[in-house]
Formats: sequence, C-alpha cells, structure tokens
Amino acid sequence: MSSTKYYIFLFNFLLITSTTLSKSNFQPKTLFLLVKKDPSTLQYITQIHQRTPLVPLKLALNLGGESLWVDCQNGHKSSTYKPARCESAQCDLAWSTSCGNCYENDTFLPICNSCYNVVSNPVTSTIGEIADDVLTIQSINGSIPGPAAIVPNFIFSCPPTTSNLTQNLGKNVKGMVGFGQQSPVSFATQFASIFKFSRQFAICLSSSTKRNGVIFIGHSPYFISLAFDASRDLIYTPIITQQRFVTITYPHYISVIRPSPEYYIQVNSVRINGKTLPLNKTLLSLDENEEGGTRISTNVPYTELEPSIYDIVSKAFINEMPKEVTKVPSVQPFKTCFDSTYIGVSRLGYDAPEINIVFQKQSVYWTIIGSNSLVKVKEGVICLAFVERKEARGQAIVVGGYQMQDNLIEFDLSRRRIGFSNSLFYRQTMCANHNYA
Repeated sequence: MSSTKYYIFLFNFLLITSTTLSKSNFQPKTLFLLVKKDPSTLQYITQIHQRTPLVPLKLALNLGGESLWVDCQNGHKSSTYKPARCESAQCDLAWSTSCGNCYENDTFLPICNSCYNVVSNPVTSTIGEIADDVLTIQSINGSIPGPAAIVPNFIFSCPPTTSNLTQNLGKNVKGMVGFGQQSPVSFATQFASIFKFSRQFAICLSSSTKRNGVIFIGHSPYFISLAFDASRDLIYTPIITQQRFVTITYPHYISVIRPSPEYYIQVNSVRINGKTLPLNKTLLSLDENEEGGTRISTNVPYTELEPSIYDIVSKAFINEMPKEVTKVPSVQPFKTCFDSTYIGVSRLGYDAPEINIVFQKQSVYWTIIGSNSLVKVKEGVICLAFVERKEARGQAIVVGGYQMQDNLIEFDLSRRRIGFSNSLFYRQTMCANHNYA
C-alpha cells in the first residue's frame, strides 16, 4: 500500500480524536518532551504519561524507530488499552507483519485476533502487539510550558514479557519512542495528524547527564532561552528516502516494499581546517541495500566511520592539531587519543581543528567544533570522539549523539529536509538553557 493511502488511513482513524480535542478549543502548534543522557548507556531518555489512570514511563529516544513501543505486558494496567484487531486500520497504519497469535506457552489467551509488528532496541528485535491507549504530552506557550495535550487513541506496540527487549536499555526504561520518517505511526506524525500541524520536529540534546535537553514536536520557533529562537540559523539538506523489503505473514506470506524509517542524507565531502579529505566517493553514496551513505542515529553514542574513512579523518585531524600536542595510547572505544596538557579550552570547547560536513554544495555544510569532536576520557587524556565501524557492512558515516549535542537538529518531514544549527555555543547558549523544565 502506498504512503499516501497510509496517511489517508491515519487521518480517518484519528478524526474522532482531533474533533474531540478541537471542541475544547485547544489546538497546540508545538509540543515538547524533556530528554536527558543516561550516564551508563549514553542513551537519550525522555518521559511520557500513558494509560488510565496515567502512569509516567521512561523511554529511550529512537530517531529511526517506526513507532512508540512500551513493555506493557509486565504489570500493565489500563482501563483504556485497546488491542488492534486483524485487518483493522490500526494494523495497516502500524505496518503489521502478522496476526492472530492466540497462544502463549500452550495457553489460550483471553484476548487474541490482534495484529503485530516489528519492534526493536539498539541490539535486537521482536514482535509487539499493536494497540492504542491514552497518552499525554505538554504543549508550549511561547517560551514556557503550556497546557497538557491528551490523546485518547495513541497507537503504540507492546512486545511480550518474554522478549526481554528492555534489557539493553537504561535503568527503569520501559521502551523506546520512535520518530522514524515515513512511518504513519511515528511519534511526531501521529501528533501532527491529530493537531493538524506540519510533520516536523527538532531535537536539542544536552551534553550534561544532569540537565535536560528538549525535543520540539510541531512548528518553530524553538526557544532555547527566553529570547533566542534556535531555528533561525539552520542550514538544510534533503532527506533521502530509501525503500526496503519487509516480510508479511498475514493474511498471506509475502514480501512488500516499504519506506525505511531511518534518516539518510548525502554527504559529499569532509573538510578539516578547510582542507578537503580524499574520501572514497563511492562509499559516500547510499545504495539500494542501505549500504554506504550517511545516517543520523540517536542509538549511536559517537559518530561511526567506515574504516578507510576513519583512517583518513583521524590522520588529518592529528596533522592539524598543534605540534606540541602528543598522542597517547588509545582508550576504548576510541583509537585516537591525546595528552590534554597543551590543549586549550574556550567557550566553544577544546581548541581543535574545525570539521566541516559538506552537503549538496561546498557552501552548505555543518561545522563540528571542539566541544563535539573531542571527549575527555580520563584525567589528562582526551580522544577524537569518532569511532571506527566494527561491522563489515553498513553506512559509511553514522552521525551519533555526541556530535549532535548542543546543536539544534530539525527534521522537516513535510519538506523532506533536515536542518543543522551548528553549535549553540556560538550563540552563548546550550540545549539545557530552555525554560520548559
């Protein structure tokens, strides 16, 4: 089924919800979530309120995830939980891959004939029951929090208790909130459909493990402080839409083509201190198997580079460091480390060579400065905050969370583009300086 038909389904399914909300004359243009980096897993954690009665749930941010999933089988209690029945609109919207699993451990379940889709964490995947329930999220009134928005039929997925899907997440984290592109039931897309605003969101990840960053869902301005709209400095590059084959077992065993929820962009070159690096151009292009190219991911703590690209980038970075700075033994997971004695620190972070990620033309680039290119690993030692890709195959560049910290990244799905702000340190602010706590 085409993506156009999916969005028609979504509009029809959520029509009652949006009508109910509009009767209260409450139609927010922007919503928000607070998000904080977990110090043990380096995942970015947010919180929502779901169910009846409402329960606070800690969730990990999954930029390329198709939907919200919650470990709701273990101790889940809600009077408004409704599983999606086979062949229903919810099943189609949530890209159901199977249906009718009425048995668990040879025991007939009281509720069956529901549909399932694929849910995953950063390490593994399983299936989850598609359902809907009450969910609340706060709105923004100017640069301060506004009223809470209540959605009675928010679609999400429930993996079985036996999946242990939360074991690779942080302490007390009960699931993941997916913002994947093209998915009709991604977190941002559902809210856009319900409240009738453009499909866009922006993330501003804090570099602190003690202070919150913020995720904006809906229209700009995106105020990081009372007077500063971080969206005004964005430079844009197109989102690449990639197709992938998915196997469906119900009602027939078939393979279908669906759009990938991941965020791919075209990087044409990389410069360090203004010098263009001799990278393999073929590796920088995404192929039909989702190999090569550049992906943006919050599941990766530090930007991953294909081995030959890492080798070129690290050597060029070393050559541009001050001569008095010496290398020291590597500290896992980093291969390129330095004695920090003679490395200066300013309001932009460590004094480091400037890295430019060049997009569709030489004048369109994202700048990575010392606060996002070097990381302190222990007293007296800092390392290049890029790692070499371990897998034999994959993307040439996977932009990770550390490089996005204290930058505003806007995902404008309606216009098929991603905007980068450069470091907010240039504006003498940071992602934790918002007023939404």
